[in-house]
Amino acid sequence: MKKNIHPDYRPVVFRDPSADFAFLTRSTIASHRTVEWADGNTYPVVDVDVSSASHPFYTGRGRILDTAGRVERFNQRYGRS
Repeated sequence: MKKNIHPDYRPVVFRDPSADFAFLTRSTIASHRTVEWADGNTYPVVDVDVSSASHPFYTGRGRILDTAGRVERFNQRYGRS
């Protein structure tokens, strides 16, 4: 591999403030903000909008779409002749 062309691959904390959920993983993303993790070390932190703790699919709070009603409404509006 060529030297000095790849970004640093280091531990980073990703935090979902809406769900009060955070996880430590490795990434090349850069952040100037830091947070102290449970192990006592300080890591860069990146706030994310959606995580597995707040996504409707993973939490079971998803909306069920009424596809049958939509098809009937379409057929009423543009009905088959």
